[in-house]
Amino acid sequence: MAALDVAAETAPAPVDARMDARMRLVLLVLLLAQFMLAVDFSILNVALPVIGEGLGFSLANLQWIATAFALAAAGFTLLFGRVADILGRRRIFLGGMALLGVSSLAGGLATGPEMLMAARVAQGLATAAVTPAGLSLLTSAFPEGPLRAKALGLNGALMSAGFTTGAILGGVLTDLLSWRWAFFVNVPVALAVVVVAPAVLKESRPAVRPRLDVPGAVTVTGGLLALVYGLTVAGERGWTDPAALTALAAGAALLVAFLYVERRAGSPLVPVRILTRRTVVLGNLAGLVAFVTETSLVFLMTLHLQDVLGFSPLAAGLSFGVLGAGTVLGGVYAPRFIGRFSARTALVAGGLLQAAATVSLAALGDDRSGLWLLLAATFVGGVGNMLAIVGFMVTATSGLPDAEQGMATGLATMTQQIGITMGTPIMSAVVLTSADLHVGIGRAVLVNAGIVLAGALLSGAFLRRRT
Repeated sequence: MAALDVAAETAPAPVDARMDARMRLVLLVLLLAQFMLAVDFSILNVALPVIGEGLGFSLANLQWIATAFALAAAGFTLLFGRVADILGRRRIFLGGMALLGVSSLAGGLATGPEMLMAARVAQGLATAAVTPAGLSLLTSAFPEGPLRAKALGLNGALMSAGFTTGAILGGVLTDLLSWRWAFFVNVPVALAVVVVAPAVLKESRPAVRPRLDVPGAVTVTGGLLALVYGLTVAGERGWTDPAALTALAAGAALLVAFLYVERRAGSPLVPVRILTRRTVVLGNLAGLVAFVTETSLVFLMTLHLQDVLGFSPLAAGLSFGVLGAGTVLGGVYAPRFIGRFSARTALVAGGLLQAAATVSLAALGDDRSGLWLLLAATFVGGVGNMLAIVGFMVTATSGLPDAEQGMATGLATMTQQIGITMGTPIMSAVVLTSADLHVGIGRAVLVNAGIVLAGALLSGAFLRRRT
């Protein structure tokens, strides 16, 4: 009997593996960078109305401050993941961090909409470069097994905590100082990482540099840009909008063309054999479910807190501090869970826990007496969601050589960005099925829980050991 390509089902390993001093320093630098990227993703959400007033954005164009970032981050992440494999992960990581620092400074100094939008696109490109390069540096620095699971668990915990911190920090900085500090706060952190990282991180590049698959890069980047644009427009104008449908159809056609190109490429961006690995495909699908559901649940609960219960944006942001605590706890505990059981069990158990917590939110009323339920459920759901996310990352990057880790983490990062983008439009469409906002939110919560449950059951059914 032999274990299959399902590397997620590795035998339990000792959970008391220790990191040496260099590993801890590498982890510190990479976690700091990933935490800052997560903060950067959410820090402007609360500040958007103030930015619009200060720079003269129309109400209709205000959301493009966030969309410009999402388009660049999701559209180019797979390309940069592969470029990091070819040119060197440390080089791409440092270049991305330098771009993030410069673009954040430019955003904070922006005097008009054009300059701010250019800065947001550059921040998205920096995120597309740093995230897969940083993750591949992490997975190649820690051997597959308990040490890698521990590193990925801490990375997931800090990433999720960064999303929550960004929402809170954005409100605090905007209220006490200026929205410009939501950009400026990135600059010293980026500078510190760029100064320290060269002495800590080892470069990694192949002995023989393969050619970049330009047709594959063009089709997959174009497909992802069209897909994210279509999802964004659908969230704004509805799923029957011609522009949304055209963009989604173009995205689907380009992604199909990408698969066709990769089958015939001499040095493919993503070898087809990788896309046929059960761990890669099912791991990324499980990750897609995790990100679609939890990020959109935050959107639903924000609607509930602000539009149903009348909370201020800052108070609503602070309420999600318990979600951040739950995700940190889940990220710290996940490596131990995976070491004792398996990544597949983490996907299933995390999904079931998240589904149970989510479905309980359907019982929320239209008064503040149910606030305790919202806080408790988001905390428990955060634990389950992070357990599933770490299981997804371990599954999607296991069983692959170090030379392909940039590609694997690029796929995982792409999954993350698309999931974050997809969730809100889908749940918005469900909310709009009822004229009563409270009823619509309740329906969307049940749909959200159903998606999580289906993902957990499918993970359990298909990520199994074969002989």
